[in-house]
Amino acid sequence: MDQVSSAKIFPEAFTATRDDILEQFGLILNLIRAPLIVPILNVLLFLSLTLSVMLFIERVYMGIVIVLVKIFGRKPDKRYKWEPIKDDLELGSSAYPMVLVQIPMFNEKEVYKLSIGAAAGLSWPSDRLIIQVLDDSTDPMIKDLVELECQRWANKGINVKYETREDRKGYKSGALKEGMKRSYVKQCDYVAIIDADFQPEADFLWRSIPFLAHNPEIALVQARWVFVNADENLMTRMQEMSLDYHFTVEQEVGSSTYAFFGFNGTAGVWRIAAINEAGGWKDRTTVEDMDLAVRASLKGWKFLYLGDLKVKNELPSTFKAYRYQQHRWSCGPANLFRKMAMEIVRNKKVTLWKKFYVIYSFFFVRKIIAHIVCFVLYCVVIPTTVLIPEIEIPLWGAVYIPCTITILNAVGTPRSFHLMVFWILFENVMSLHRTKATFIGLLETGRVNEWVVTEKLGDIMKTKAGTKAPKRPRLRIGERLHLLELGIGLYIFFCACYDYAFGKSNFFIYLFLQSSAFFVIGFGYVGTFVPSS
Repeated sequence: MDQVSSAKIFPEAFTATRDDILEQFGLILNLIRAPLIVPILNVLLFLSLTLSVMLFIERVYMGIVIVLVKIFGRKPDKRYKWEPIKDDLELGSSAYPMVLVQIPMFNEKEVYKLSIGAAAGLSWPSDRLIIQVLDDSTDPMIKDLVELECQRWANKGINVKYETREDRKGYKSGALKEGMKRSYVKQCDYVAIIDADFQPEADFLWRSIPFLAHNPEIALVQARWVFVNADENLMTRMQEMSLDYHFTVEQEVGSSTYAFFGFNGTAGVWRIAAINEAGGWKDRTTVEDMDLAVRASLKGWKFLYLGDLKVKNELPSTFKAYRYQQHRWSCGPANLFRKMAMEIVRNKKVTLWKKFYVIYSFFFVRKIIAHIVCFVLYCVVIPTTVLIPEIEIPLWGAVYIPCTITILNAVGTPRSFHLMVFWILFENVMSLHRTKATFIGLLETGRVNEWVVTEKLGDIMKTKAGTKAPKRPRLRIGERLHLLELGIGLYIFFCACYDYAFGKSNFFIYLFLQSSAFFVIGFGYVGTFVPSS
């Protein structure tokens, strides 16, 4: 059979330039540019710029509010009554409210001693404090260790209750809900929730409980997180920058203006009556803490954030743990927004402005828009416009607004201001997973209810460092290579090369840097890598 000539298969224009990959790509692009790519890209650009403006206005608004809060000194003890709870000669220790401390755990081998020890060290009358360790561990050895630790403190006179259950239904919310059913909880007025890697200071209850005791309208007192391993690696520094903004600005603004913010799931003290009135813990999303906070707020309860009350904890230092955490933190709020939006609109117990704040500012802008615009604009639209010169991004949308938002985000962590470029690149990569998780939550599909407990390392790295040189860990493709990041990195790198060779937008410097960030994370060179023992 005669070999079919390539000229009969490919158009003449293609055969003439088949050795030039870039020219062939340009010809293909020209065929679909006008009817397909340009309209789609125009729509994406318009939406991205619109969402960017919304995010910009939100950031500026919160910046103005936080400055006014600082200028006028709207400190918690000036807005609410606060007096130390004192001993009473007649009542004795019964003058102090009964406090329950819940510590939910799941195979927390590396950190279980930290939280139990910190709870046992709380300065509060011992007969007015109950520590409830809710152990959902599936590893029998770890369960035995946790139970022994509880027994050790019980032998020292600390009222520690070790609780387990038959299954992990509802995960953390299920454990907290089950713990509240115990008969001894009925005598408690307040419950402090402390995750396994959190270490409150001894005066934690002394500083938080008086706000609840003297202000019956307050349901929740939330403390600030500080991070014991922020300097472990560059990834933990990036996390610190994001979370410091959340605590320094977002939580403070919500507390000072609307007396509402999302409960962070730990390092907070709840009025048990408020939990019960709101309907208790529910496991319909992976953000049971935010779910409870929104429902309690709709009942008219107020929340108070104490920025000066700090609780130490550990950031996820492996990329795998951080990625799972971010999926849960992005998917859960989007799914909760889907479930509660109309309930918030129809509510008659809170003001119109508070409803607007919760729906628009708290949920829509921060939990949905912020993730989507970060990925779509900086990782899709900007690289693609390099290939489509008909689309021009205005300077204010490509430079001025992003720079302003970035500077406003960085105010929470001034010590890391010099790391802003790395933070931007890292956040853009993570926006890939957050955007995907957000759509999963909004559409309620796939991994919408996936719950993976964030892995904590505790002192494991110090322990390993003190031992003899371990065997070099075997490279596992599934653990170290992330194909999605590599694929997007390749696309952005190609756009950078094209812009450098033929483009006029001068985006190639940013695109080379952004593609490098995708490659670094795609090849697993980020975060702590724990050697196999």
